[in-house]
Amino acid sequence: MKITTPRLTQHVLTAEGRTTGEPVLFVHGNVSSSAFWRDSLAALPAGYRPLAADLRGFGESDPAPVDATRGLRDYSDDLIELVEALDLEGVHLVGWSLGGGVVLQVLRDRPAAVRSVTLVNPISPYGFGGTEGPDGRLTHPDGAGAGAGAANPDFVARLQAGDMSEESPTSPRNVLRSAYVKHPIPDEDFYLRSMLTTRVGEAHYPGDAATSGSWPGVAPGKTGVLNAIAPTHFRLDDLHEIGPRPPILWIRGADDVIVSDTSLFDLAHLGALGVVPGSPGTPAQPMVTQTRAVLARYGAYREVVLDDCGHSPHLERPEEFRRLLAEHLGEA
Repeated sequence: MKITTPRLTQHVLTAEGRTTGEPVLFVHGNVSSSAFWRDSLAALPAGYRPLAADLRGFGESDPAPVDATRGLRDYSDDLIELVEALDLEGVHLVGWSLGGGVVLQVLRDRPAAVRSVTLVNPISPYGFGGTEGPDGRLTHPDGAGAGAGAANPDFVARLQAGDMSEESPTSPRNVLRSAYVKHPIPDEDFYLRSMLTTRVGEAHYPGDAATSGSWPGVAPGKTGVLNAIAPTHFRLDDLHEIGPRPPILWIRGADDVIVSDTSLFDLAHLGALGVVPGSPGTPAQPMVTQTRAVLARYGAYREVVLDDCGHSPHLERPEEFRRLLAEHLGEA
């Protein structure tokens, strides 16, 4: 269904006949759409109302531009308006990867509207790239190493071209196979087509690139998704100060190569490996450690690690993911 709010028209995926019950709003990750939640919505237990929104610039929602200087608030404010338009009281939020950062921003800004939060391999509360240490301190004041300039240009070009081939390691299909999941999943073409709904350009993915005088020579720009998650624009180290504090369940795959203390998408770690030349020894961003530190201050959280699982537990270990989610919703 399509819901128009003052900000934009959003596409919301639902489960047929499920129009009542406690609302559970699923939020997808970067370079994907609500389609990644299709099976999770259908499997949600009775008594809940499943919904999954396409973020702006993904899926079938309006391609409104992303002001990265607001961090993730363009996305989170869209969701807050969606919750209000649908009159969803006490909403359960489920966020995967980028969506984990978005739902945490909703929690930070509107805690009273949230009944529970489930994080699925979320980005760090200190963004993606450009920080070090558990406290997320900036490696350089300009956020060097983060932002749109860190994107692989061949992947961006293939994404824009709608490439469904497997001819290159940087084709969307091979990125799905090698980074989104650890093992093959059914319906690969279905999820690939979802990835290809991503709007490409300076206003969306990856955003506008900026240069830096510090290694690796790139810094966050002002528009688009990768700049929105840069640490100069997005930081959530004060979650422990909000009230009320609904319970958080953190589910993650142990073998995630995207969100990790040694992420293969972090230029600092790639520099340490010698993949990106000229590294001055900048340490990798400890993304998982940073998330744990922020949630430990928050207090009301539980971490579950799934072995032999990558970035997408809801696709790779669906039965276990659904059980954990159902238990969390029931306890909340």
